[in-house]
Amino acid sequence: MSERGQRRTLEGVVVSDKMDKTVVVRVERLVKDDRYHKYVRRHARFMAHDEANDCGVGDRVRIIEHRPLSKRKRWMVQATLTKATRV
Repeated sequence: MSERGQRRTLEGVVVSDKMDKTVVVRVERLVKDDRYHKYVRRHARFMAHDEANDCGVGDRVRIIEHRPLSKRKRWMVQATLTKATRV
């Protein structure tokens, strides 16, 4: 059996769980500004597959690269790191 290689993993916060078996995860990163040498916060949104529909808005999750599952879905939820507190 051949090795799959090292797949990328990212951590982010779930911002939408309205779709079936899909969540939208916002991943933030810090980038140093060339001119002012300050760190600026950048973000990207990834659609990730959530087979059991366990994730909710505000949950911190780890996503892993996966084969294309649909037009925009190329990531899969690997683990839920922290659950959001509901009021």
